[in-house]
Amino acid sequence: MALNFQNNSPAPVGRVSLIIALVVALGLVGIYAAEGPDGPLHKVQAAVAGIAAPVQSLGTPVGQATEGAAEAVADAGAAEETLSALKEQNAQLAQLAVQGEEYRLAAQRLEALLGMRDVYEIEGPVGRVIGRSTDAWNQDITLDVGSNQGVESGLTVMGATGVIGQVISVSPNSCRVRLLSDPQSGAAAIVQSSRAEGIVRGSLDGLLYLENIGADVNIQVGDVVLTSGLGGSYTPGLLIGTVARVEGSAGNDSRRIVVAPNGQVSLLEEATVVFSAASDAVDRSVPVVAVEDGQDGDSEGGEGGEGDSAQGNGSSGEGSGAASGRGDGASDEGEGN
Repeated sequence: MALNFQNNSPAPVGRVSLIIALVVALGLVGIYAAEGPDGPLHKVQAAVAGIAAPVQSLGTPVGQATEGAAEAVADAGAAEETLSALKEQNAQLAQLAVQGEEYRLAAQRLEALLGMRDVYEIEGPVGRVIGRSTDAWNQDITLDVGSNQGVESGLTVMGATGVIGQVISVSPNSCRVRLLSDPQSGAAAIVQSSRAEGIVRGSLDGLLYLENIGADVNIQVGDVVLTSGLGGSYTPGLLIGTVARVEGSAGNDSRRIVVAPNGQVSLLEEATVVFSAASDAVDRSVPVVAVEDGQDGDSEGGEGGEGDSAQGNGSSGEGSGAASGRGDGASDEGEGN
């Protein structure tokens, strides 16, 4: 008995739909090609294009806005990075400017110090001020030179404008200097014009007083005062300062003579320890700070009416304007006369 197998399953639906769609598309293409511009298919195409046009036009600015936003974000990142770099460069330039100004001021100070060394032919190391006292009883400074550089106790110390004090103690790499303004200090001195000798002493008020001057010696404001070297405590002939005020007249045993240092010791940053100086230093001249009659009454005010009216000096007060640059250090040992 023969078997007859028949395949009765229908064709896949997807394949049939595809064939139908292709047939319809080909037919529409043929009709579109055959009809004129006013044909139904052309009209349908125009209508669809008109509907889609607004959507396409909306998409254009959106795309442009998106691109613009992306560019703005990129520009903002670049600007922030540039700004940070500029800020860093500005900080570096500001630091360099500060350093440059410090170097300039240091060069000026050292030039003045070397000028004083040249005038007096001074030999000795230059030290930097690394410490200062803060009380009126002990006025001293500390320099960063010591026995390793040949410094010894008792040596004279010069600033850029004159004598500031004397070494009182030494360590290998530093030394303490008692300032002339210290109450315990004392330096044998000579008035350059009259050759009168006396002693310059410090005081609690920070002023320098020229004492032990003969009552008959005529002392005028502006007279230059030098170290005399008597007693061997200070190198002779070095500038101390100028007479700033005379309280009392010649012949008066109670006369007080105020000496102004030739510069502001409080601003001192470097100093020279004097090993030796020219033998004729006492006869050499150096620039001194001008002192005007009566100028001292403006700085510290105080008691009036002590000045010598004949000389017109300091009738307005106890304080000395020229002495406002007094020393600010401190120390401990006895005075050198």
